[in-house]
Amino acid sequence: MANSMDEQLRLNGISGQIIGAAIEVHKHLGPGLLESAYRACLCREFVIREIPFRQEIFMPLDYKGLLLEKAYRMDLLISESVVVELKAVEKLEPVYEAQLLTYLRLSQRWLGLIINFNVPVLKDGIKRMVLG
Repeated sequence: MANSMDEQLRLNGISGQIIGAAIEVHKHLGPGLLESAYRACLCREFVIREIPFRQEIFMPLDYKGLLLEKAYRMDLLISESVVVELKAVEKLEPVYEAQLLTYLRLSQRWLGLIINFNVPVLKDGIKRMVLG
């Protein structure tokens, strides 16, 4: 969790790097592709920019002693700090925000981004969320 101003500033910097990489991908591809294509290209952009990331991270859920090893799957975790959920949908629905907040809570992270590539201007498809 981001419990200090320094940590919040660090996470904001990472968020800016993520958004910059996503804008670059959107500039080249535009809207209308599948989420998997945007994920692959965004990961390539992270490699080029030397931004550390992991993708398709399974998260367990413990319900009253019942452990579901692969209950959830986060799209991306950037610099072990920022959760990123990718979408290629007509519009962002409230369920996507609930999904991201669940991922933040379960992973004990503070900052997350939903990036919807299916928009004419990418800044209109980005939703930044913090836990708490």
